[in-house]
Amino acid sequence: MKLATRYILVLFLGMFVGAAVILDMGVLAEREPGKESATPLPLDELRTFTEVFSRIKADYVEPVEDKKLLEDAVQGMLSGLDPHSAYLDADSFRDMRVETEGQFGGLGIEVTMENGFVKVVSPIEDTPAARGGVKTGDLIIRLDDKAVKGMTLTDAVRMMRGKPGTDITLTIAREGAPKPLKITLTRAVIKIQSVKSRMLEPGFGYVRITQFQAGTDKGLTDVIRKLEADNKGRLRGMVLDLRNNPGGVLNAAVGVSDAFLDKGLIVYTEGRVADSRMKLAANPGDVLNGAPIVVLINGGSASASEIVAGALQDHKRAVIMGTKSFGKGSVQTIIPVSNGAALKITTARYYTPSGRSIQASGIEPDIVAEEARITKSEAGDRLREADLARHLENGDEMAKPKEEPKKEDRKDEKKKDETGKAPAAEDYQLQEALNLLKGISFFRAQSN
Repeated sequence: MKLATRYILVLFLGMFVGAAVILDMGVLAEREPGKESATPLPLDELRTFTEVFSRIKADYVEPVEDKKLLEDAVQGMLSGLDPHSAYLDADSFRDMRVETEGQFGGLGIEVTMENGFVKVVSPIEDTPAARGGVKTGDLIIRLDDKAVKGMTLTDAVRMMRGKPGTDITLTIAREGAPKPLKITLTRAVIKIQSVKSRMLEPGFGYVRITQFQAGTDKGLTDVIRKLEADNKGRLRGMVLDLRNNPGGVLNAAVGVSDAFLDKGLIVYTEGRVADSRMKLAANPGDVLNGAPIVVLINGGSASASEIVAGALQDHKRAVIMGTKSFGKGSVQTIIPVSNGAALKITTARYYTPSGRSIQASGIEPDIVAEEARITKSEAGDRLREADLARHLENGDEMAKPKEEPKKEDRKDEKKKDETGKAPAAEDYQLQEALNLLKGISFFRAQSN
């Protein structure tokens, strides 16, 4: 089929609880009218459909409008295919385009459907969901006093959206929790800063991408240049943090990958029709001039994050560290229909440069590092020789013990910085990534 208009490529894993529905990974496109499949109509099944429609109209306990019955039938057809295919009504389709700009209203949570419940893929940093303690893997079983079981994902998302400043209570089933948790969140306008950065140590930078938006690739280049300026020279290495990044705009994911690759394939897709098959390759130029990269991923890293991690891993441009990613490797195409609504249909799978499909399998890290927190040891409060009564003096009159700083004078090491993440000393995975970078940098220097 020929595309009449191609708007934008996006890779959101599920739906954002924001002002509208966000598509998974998709090609926002319009099909040329009149180019329908030549497959014969299934007349027996259509007769069955007509019979069921008639019986509902005649016998259901309350009158039901034809429009509702037919829209529900369309929704059922699509939701029965896979978790990512859906029917977008006119309002959802219109608002969907607005949300790709990085600002929307809601809770700031990326969700999908699992066994009839809403599953949290990732709470977005600095949003009501993240501040309220919602975690990746949580199952939302009730919204206020309404059970989620039996709802469509679109219906659940609509319930969680609402006017900023209003509250909603989520009842959550969490692995390891003895009973469901109730978390009350206040809806807000969600503004996403997709790229954040800081220096870890002299020569070693840290960049976190919270999601892939239009302009994220340019933002990445800008913050790397700033890190280099702050370091007064080229970086010796960089950590790229994609943990809990649910995806975003495909063009941004390709641009981020391209920033570190001189050549070669970044990603390709395979589907039944020609429009669903494409190959995207890198242009010459490496923004870090070959400096080592460690990419951090976890179970909340999905779609666009997996494209970047897979491309850099296959080209051996970066070491992937952390835990296995989510495994969202399918492509959804958005097809507008005559009533202003749209169909979101899975049309292809995407593959890493080496030909790996990560659909339902995810990216396996090169080095597994489980998520953990590093806590300060209490060793500083232990007795020392100098604390013992009648201890033997040092013998050097000039040597005087240094005074321990008072507790109130010590800096609060737990304070988060502008990236929204705790310092490397408290983040085990980040500390391991920094140690690896320093080791690679050391051995490179020794070999030159």
